[in-house]
Amino acid sequence: MTSRAIPRHKAVERHLRSRIASLRPGDAIESDAELCALFNVSRMTVRQAAQRLADEGLIYRVPGVGTFVAEPKVHRDIARLRSFTEEMALRGATAGSRVLASEIRTGEAAELAALQLPPQAKVAHLRRLRLADDGPVAIENVVLPISCAAVLNEDLEQGSLHDALQALGEVPTRATGTLVAVNAGEEDARLLGVRPAAALLVEERLVFNQHDAPLEKTQTRYAGEEFVFHLVLSR
Repeated sequence: MTSRAIPRHKAVERHLRSRIASLRPGDAIESDAELCALFNVSRMTVRQAAQRLADEGLIYRVPGVGTFVAEPKVHRDIARLRSFTEEMALRGATAGSRVLASEIRTGEAAELAALQLPPQAKVAHLRRLRLADDGPVAIENVVLPISCAAVLNEDLEQGSLHDALQALGEVPTRATGTLVAVNAGEEDARLLGVRPAAALLVEERLVFNQHDAPLEKTQTRYAGEEFVFHLVLSR
């Protein structure tokens, strides 16, 4: 069986990704003319490949000067329900966590309402500092029904919460949420290593299981300078 040739713009894109991995932010990569000669393709094909990487924040182009490796940012696809661990793997980063709180407590009114639990019900609460390649990028607060409390016994510094939930028979299936910008407070700044009042992106998510029952209420505070949210819209 012969393998199918990949599209030319994909070949250029793969080459550029390989080059970026071996370079430092600010380093120049091949010019459009050099890439055209190397792959025997048109400038339009080269620009198609380069634009995709620019959209991801991996490179930046200076008209009349050249194309350079950008300071790396962590990307998250806001249009898909993936765990943080899955998102980091797709971006070539290693996910990790530092557990800041892991407890059983009485749920707050807003938490109980979101999870459709009765007043004064107990919940499982998990708070983690999320890491990408050992660098802090987000603060995550998760509230789960008490029926999911067993996940708190798992290794949630190296492991995935969603994997632990699925082991209990609870499959995160869909989610609703919001995304707003706020300024970092003192604790945010200390944990994320950003300046006080720096821009943060705060995502609120309510995740439902395979039976469409509320499973997880999560607030994640992302370091705005480190995260890019990727969104594809179709009409």
